Amino acid sequence: MTFHVVLYRPKPGLDSGARQRFISALAAARRDIGAVRRFWVGRRIADGPTYQVGEMPDFPYAAVVEFDDRAGLIKYLAHPAHIALGREFGASVESALVYDYDAVDASAAEFVVEE
Repeated sequence: MTFHVVLYRPKPGLDSGARQRFISALAAARRDIGAVRRFWVGRRIADGPTYQVGEMPDFPYAAVVEFDDRAGLIKYLAHPAHIALGREFGASVESALVYDYDAVDASAAEFVVEE
């Protein structure tokens, strides 16, 4: 399984038109890109426990996109709906971190911590 993980902070004062274009592009990517297995978006729980280690900027939003494999991620990244989402993301976001992961069930813990 492969995950595309996006942590982001919207631009301050983002107008409703830009916000709606971003949301529409996100919905289109979820709907139109067949390689997507699951697509979550969420807001950080601000009053929950703090797990931060070291200095990190605040990213109040996250998106996690799940694929069967790396080939699915590659299809997603090249798809016109993702390219459109990327344009709206760039116009709407002040700061972000984006990472891709190959993942296995936690029962295969040796994958997580290499020797």
